[in-house]
Amino acid sequence: MAATCSISAAIMPNQLNPCRIRNLPPTFLYPKPFLRSIPAFRSLITQSTKASSRSAARAGGQMSIDALQRFVELNLGNWTGYFHQFDAQGNLMHKVSTKLAASSYGEDELINLIQTLYIKQPPSSTSISGYDCEPEWAEYKIKETNMFTVDRYQQIGFFPNEKAFALRYQTAGMLETVLRQGVLGEDDIGEESPKNLKLPSRQPSIVCENCLYSLEKDMRARAFHIMDPKGIIEMLLIFLEERGGGGVIPPLDNSKDNANRIIPFLGKWKGQSKTKRSGVYGATISEADTITVLEIDD
Repeated sequence: MAATCSISAAIMPNQLNPCRIRNLPPTFLYPKPFLRSIPAFRSLITQSTKASSRSAARAGGQMSIDALQRFVELNLGNWTGYFHQFDAQGNLMHKVSTKLAASSYGEDELINLIQTLYIKQPPSSTSISGYDCEPEWAEYKIKETNMFTVDRYQQIGFFPNEKAFALRYQTAGMLETVLRQGVLGEDDIGEESPKNLKLPSRQPSIVCENCLYSLEKDMRARAFHIMDPKGIIEMLLIFLEERGGGGVIPPLDNSKDNANRIIPFLGKWKGQSKTKRSGVYGATISEADTITVLEIDD
């Protein structure tokens, strides 16, 4: 089975500043989380058709202060969970333990969201045999989110009532760091194509994050899809996270017994898409009515 998707992309501005990585002492520990498995991607076929399209120039279009504050509040806290890498066919390639600390400062239009990602590193190949070492954690500083970045760089689509959002990245730098630190750890020598590890393209055409929160528990799934320069999906990457303490997150594996979890999502879905294109002389907003058909590919 395979998944196909038709996606349009906005023109991306200049690359964000690189983030800093350093080792984290093993004393940074959070309770283990719990989250249900989400439907597998490999069993779906997605087809999108455009019913109508409207474009209009707009000078403003910024996210409202109230929406930004609600977005920040939704992300605050200490999140624990796992990062999963799947290939374009939905096969699980790697799984990495992660933690995310999110805080804020400032008020009203000056509010900022600060996020730091911690990645558990595997034991080094140079470790002494028989010696039980404490796990090492790498630290990655994510670029701050504020009134300027949400409109200029991230272009966040926020749905507060549904507790969901979507945003874009200029590069796959954060995701590459998670893979390098979580799979290679201290054995990473900076190779462009490490053995047994598929890394995202250095010049992707799309890096998009979509996040859904549980309406019943303090849990979320953050799914990323990356397209190479030719517009072909390279891989799918998923963070399964819980805020605070809890049980154990069930693994996302390649189990064939996924029908019961997929069936509720099948059928025809109608909605609307909105794309913002930034340029030297302003920005344009393109809106379109959409129809998406989800079916199982036998």
